[in-house]
Amino acid sequence: MTIDAPADSATPALVVSRIIAASPEVLFDAWTDPRSLAAWMQPGDATLTEVSADARVGGEFSILMHMPGSPVLHRGTYLEVDRPRRLVFTWRSRFTDDDDTVVTVDFRVTDAGTEVAVTHERLPHDAARAAHDAGWTDCLTELAAWVGRD
Repeated sequence: MTIDAPADSATPALVVSRIIAASPEVLFDAWTDPRSLAAWMQPGDATLTEVSADARVGGEFSILMHMPGSPVLHRGTYLEVDRPRRLVFTWRSRFTDDDDTVVTVDFRVTDAGTEVAVTHERLPHDAARAAHDAGWTDCLTELAAWVGRD
């Protein structure tokens, strides 16, 4: 089951990907389990992340990243949950001008592991695009390190 995503904007989609030595199931679950998300979704200077997540179509999540100076709250709604292939959700925070953007995470098996591709659409401006490029890159690095600890 899926919920229709909001219409696209004129801003080009951002795509960040990484091959991680883990199964699609392990990686998908890391994106939907609140404890796992809190452990690795700590981009940049984040020192602590608090997560609540109801990973079902129509369910909501909140991710509070504690950054130097002030915390940053990210919220959204799950639009598609297709374990272990795809996860789609809205994403909004002060860095999206508190407007809904859309994130699609695809999990593809490769010879070296699983490619995790994050596509972020409807970012409001170039500064938001640059910030999310850095953030998603950091998050995929943290995710790879987190699953590598097991």
